Amino acid sequence: MPDALKLETSRLNIRSLTMDDLDKIHQILNACFGESPLEERREWLEWTVRNYIALARLHQPLYGERAVVLKATGELIGAVGLAPALGPYQRLHSFRKNGEQEDSFNQPEFGLFWAIAPEHQRKGYAAEAAQAMIDYAFNDMGIRRIVATTEFENEASQAVMHKLGMKVEQNPTPGEPFWFQVVGVLYNPRLKG
Repeated sequence: MPDALKLETSRLNIRSLTMDDLDKIHQILNACFGESPLEERREWLEWTVRNYIALARLHQPLYGERAVVLKATGELIGAVGLAPALGPYQRLHSFRKNGEQEDSFNQPEFGLFWAIAPEHQRKGYAAEAAQAMIDYAFNDMGIRRIVATTEFENEASQAVMHKLGMKVEQNPTPGEPFWFQVVGVLYNPRLKG
């Protein structure tokens, strides 16, 4: 049972990663997130490829990274995907509806992420790939909302969040937890109110 997610935009194809992508995705992720040994990246990619099949068999969301490929050349230029994102989202104003109180309990959300090779950044590919994932998540999966997180100093990711129409908020309790710094949230447009 292969992973069925294949998305297309005007300039990009978004497809499952394969083991043949190891060297290129290793370079891209090292450039975007810091160095990891090739063997660790190989283990991660094996898990990613197996995860596509396992999640499909369990009828679960298609979590995980997908390859971002230029249509014109077939070059792998990045990754985009959905991940479970556990965090204290009720701290953020955009999560508190109808007078709900702020709290620090963790809750799961659908997390959107992207990574584009440095030589292909600032060309709109991150937003284009992320928008394709958003459209799929809202229209095909029927989810309520999607989040993206980044660091205070990552202005490029925050710019992508704004371009996607996300409401971008900073954690009102900086440093707790250390990874919960800036959050973008986007609600499904089919929601009323």
